[in-house]
Amino acid sequence: MHLNSLMEDTNITITIIDREDVSHEIEVPTDMNLNVMETAKASDLPVEGTCGGMALCASCHCYVTSSHELPQASDDEEDMLDQAFFVESNSRLGCQIKITQEVDGLVVKLAPVD
Repeated sequence: MHLNSLMEDTNITITIIDREDVSHEIEVPTDMNLNVMETAKASDLPVEGTCGGMALCASCHCYVTSSHELPQASDDEEDMLDQAFFVESNSRLGCQIKITQEVDGLVVKLAPVD
């Protein structure tokens, strides 16, 4: 198998919809232990990620709009979402959504900030 084929097998595509409703389709490697918040920041999207991905702030709050089965939110994530604004039933913290093969095709929308 060619090296490029191996590398392509580790990439997935997710879509992040920014606060102006513009869709950004992003190819992301699954072998770097990234999450949605880090992917958004690396793509120059307006996500702060103030706490560095520790579920201690809600600056990466997003809405999962695709029908992916994600792991259950942790108690820390639930506690943080309880304090966030504009929370919906599909709210998650982007820092808690790991980039894996299982989230290929994931679509999230950034939550409003104020």
